[in-house]
Amino acid sequence: MDRSERMKWFMDARFGMFIHWGLYAIPARGEWVKSQEKMTDEEYDKYFREFNPVNYDPRLWAKVAKDAGMKYAVLTTKHHDGFCLFDSRYTDYKATNTPAGRDLVREYVDAFRAEGLAIGFYYSLLDWHHEDYPAYGDWNHPMRDNEKYKNKSHNFDRYVEYMHNQVEELMTNYGKIDIIWFDFSYGSLTGEAWRATELVKMIKKYQPHIIIDNRLGGNIKAAEPEIYAGDFANPEQILPPEGITNVKGEPIPWEANITLNNNWGYHADDNDYKSVRQVVHAIVECVSKGGNLLLNVGPNAKGEIPEPSLKILAEVGKWMNANGESIYGCGKADLPKPEWGRYTQKGNMLYAHIYERGIGPINLRGLNGKIAKARLLADGSELKLERPWNAQDYPDDAFIQFKSQKLPNEIDTVVALELL
Repeated sequence: MDRSERMKWFMDARFGMFIHWGLYAIPARGEWVKSQEKMTDEEYDKYFREFNPVNYDPRLWAKVAKDAGMKYAVLTTKHHDGFCLFDSRYTDYKATNTPAGRDLVREYVDAFRAEGLAIGFYYSLLDWHHEDYPAYGDWNHPMRDNEKYKNKSHNFDRYVEYMHNQVEELMTNYGKIDIIWFDFSYGSLTGEAWRATELVKMIKKYQPHIIIDNRLGGNIKAAEPEIYAGDFANPEQILPPEGITNVKGEPIPWEANITLNNNWGYHADDNDYKSVRQVVHAIVECVSKGGNLLLNVGPNAKGEIPEPSLKILAEVGKWMNANGESIYGCGKADLPKPEWGRYTQKGNMLYAHIYERGIGPINLRGLNGKIAKARLLADGSELKLERPWNAQDYPDDAFIQFKSQKLPNEIDTVVALELL
């Protein structure tokens, strides 16, 4: 199955949920807390001994995602701290050995699959718990500066074998998996340091339809990318200005991964949340450049998605319910970015996402005589295409005149334009 065939559902979906969750929800200072505070295994182990998310109900998570208009999800099965939410036979450092006492990934898969959402697994290539992962002198390891680890021996090949074994478990124990999302390569730990070619071949043996991100290494922008270069690029905490292309100028599938506040994992003091307007505009901006948005939530130690996240996602869902036609299956329009917002397009349907009311009529540059009809997408009501008296100097442009100085939807008013 070639990439375009495997990627079709992803390119249609456009909007997904990222879920960062693990032991770090207990200290509640973000997912990098072990590294940032240089905690020893002994110091961090107290969180393992008390991990018991009594309110974890992935059916609620799945409903939140679906109601927000999301079509897929990606869960952290193992983050950099090495703790596994799944019941791996290769480690004791897993949810089944905590007070939680069960395979939390299994419940996630069953719940999200029941809602019709595509299933994604995040798996960190790093592991700050495994004895054979480089510690002293590593860029990220909590013990990178600890002299006690300076002469500690490790067998990295043994760690890579462990990592392959765990990925094989994820690929064989949970049915069809749609995305495997690796994180991340750095320095000399990239590409074949992970035995990446072998890893990808193994994954595709079990899940031939799966799509893989680009963080195993390699150059996804090359004319002939490595087998492990990935199926899609994933810019983090930034939206690329013009989408992403390879060296030949051909578009590459991509997905921006973005947090709702400023942390991936739960952070009790981080209340700097993005607004509904920001999130909707981010979705539209991604689609208008041929990309997806993967929006993160960080559940707390009890297994609850924070209330501010729930409120934002509910409002985003209301907008998506009325305007999702302009997102799902849509992509870039072959038109310049308009001054009042953005365009998305699907076939002969052009969607004008109007953010700013401006003064006077809405100018649809270069579209005079090219539009069969215009409708407000949210309710299907007719919008007349009119040539206002003061537009004689703009013969190539079409115009829409709103009666009010306020937009019907101040977040994003979408006008569906059927092209001739």
